Amino acid sequence: MPSRKTSNFQLLNSNPSPNLPHPPHVHLVGIGGIGMSSLAYWFLGQKWLVSGSDREKSLITQDLLKRGVRVKIGHKSAHVDPQTDLLIHNQAIDQDNPELKRARQLEIEVLSYPQMIGNITRLYTTVAIAGAHGKSTTTAITALIMNKAKLDPSVIIGTRLKEFDNTNSRVGKGDYLVLESDEYGRAFLNYQPVYGIITNIDKEHLDIYRDLQDIKNTFLKYIAGFRPGGGLVLNKDDKNLFSLKSKIEKIAKENSLQVVWYSLKDPTTAKIKKIIQVPGRHNLSNAQGAHLLATKFLRVSEKDSLSAIKSFRGTWRRMELVGKYDGAPVFDDYAHHPTEIKATLSAFKEKYPNKKIVCVFQPHLSDRLTKLFGEFITAFNDANETLILPIYKVAGRENNAKHKSSQDLARAIQKKQPHKPLFYMEHPKDLHLALASFGPLNKRVIVMMGAGDIASLTQKLIKTTPPRNIRMGCC
Repeated sequence: MPSRKTSNFQLLNSNPSPNLPHPPHVHLVGIGGIGMSSLAYWFLGQKWLVSGSDREKSLITQDLLKRGVRVKIGHKSAHVDPQTDLLIHNQAIDQDNPELKRARQLEIEVLSYPQMIGNITRLYTTVAIAGAHGKSTTTAITALIMNKAKLDPSVIIGTRLKEFDNTNSRVGKGDYLVLESDEYGRAFLNYQPVYGIITNIDKEHLDIYRDLQDIKNTFLKYIAGFRPGGGLVLNKDDKNLFSLKSKIEKIAKENSLQVVWYSLKDPTTAKIKKIIQVPGRHNLSNAQGAHLLATKFLRVSEKDSLSAIKSFRGTWRRMELVGKYDGAPVFDDYAHHPTEIKATLSAFKEKYPNKKIVCVFQPHLSDRLTKLFGEFITAFNDANETLILPIYKVAGRENNAKHKSSQDLARAIQKKQPHKPLFYMEHPKDLHLALASFGPLNKRVIVMMGAGDIASLTQKLIKTTPPRNIRMGCC
């Protein structure tokens, strides 16, 4: 249905017309999500009126409220102002959502998050970072390099950065957009980048994709959507990505794309390893991809690129130090896939070789745990002690099929490693009691890990008074 608003303003004009009687108004359904909130900040930077709704309060919704966004908790048709010019919804929102239905009744233009991001990519020379893992970190480093080089990019990213006023978006005055390009729901097929990095390809989002081959084919379609004359930086160390080399080269030739590959075996690795402040081979690789793209395609000097990498101190919920508990440093981390868990715990082991690593893990999605169960069993090998919490379930992404549970994971790990201290915790509020059972925490590092609401548990933990003289059994 055509929008009654399209004659009032041009959607693809990033700055509202001064002739409008009032600033255009966008409403975002699911505004508390990391992607949707980045759009909210972007629209605020464009001087739009911004409102939105989500099913529950969060750190993100509270921050948006402070910045002038009208946020409602719960989904009701009354939340949609008849004067709204555009409604955007995330991919998990059901089409029967009362706010979507109300918008259509009012003939308000309705777009999904990927459709809107696709529109934005056409406004800029878009630099897109894709891959199953490492997107946020690589996007952050790329953005900081470009900012250091005075390219003044706009940025839409799936994590909060201190450099961006603790938001996940930045509105610059330059011609570039740096975008975290997500494959969930095949979203990135809506985008039209000029330059890009692909960090890796892995079995992820198997509630969307049939299998690994389906994922590979979709990445090939994504590459085919790059604008002619652009360039791609690809991780040669990732076997799934490198297996597509001949097909990628064919697409590149047809679309006049320049392709370069990077590897930890490259000479630049030594330079970056000397200066990078965040641990882990995966972060070294991420920085390498960002450095190559900036110096190869964006004409950034090596000096500016390396200076930006040296200044990078990490991002929100990626090995983020959030406080201490009973003498132990407490880190918050977003890892929720076996590959990410392994890489992150390995990095902590590298950073703290003389301390025990305690991993508190909240599985994210029953479907992911079930389909990758075998890989999850070995993902925690670098943790000395492991605590498994109940699964965080996402509305709209769970079905009634028989799934593995957190208890199943705890039992399977214990079967493989019977002497490893490990608990399944039915009641996360008792976390402090379980931690006390391990012994002196000042000899340990606590890693709170997962993509659900575990961050709120982390905040409660660091404010809790530690108990004394506690001893518990396992599982």
